[in-house]
Amino acid sequence: METSPHEDEPVEFLITDELDLHTFRPSDLGELIPAYLDAAKAKGIKEVRIIHGKGTGTLRTTVHTLLDRMPQLVEGYRLGNEKTGGWGATLVNLK
Repeated sequence: METSPHEDEPVEFLITDELDLHTFRPSDLGELIPAYLDAAKAKGIKEVRIIHGKGTGTLRTTVHTLLDRMPQLVEGYRLGNEKTGGWGATLVNLK
């Protein structure tokens, strides 16, 4: 099976106050989440909603573990409410 010559190239996307992880592999999160939150902060965004889905909770746990490792950037986080995705999303407050 051949791979596309562009398969390993970085993909650029718009930085907003929402990051939907459904299109990413779990192995991407260690680099993706810190880079995305850095870029959001640079744009003056103070709160980012990370959509990880409900599922088994593995992705949510991974997201929270990564957030816990970024005290220099993350002021705090909480699960969404009924209007922001419930326990399928995490709201992150940036410093």
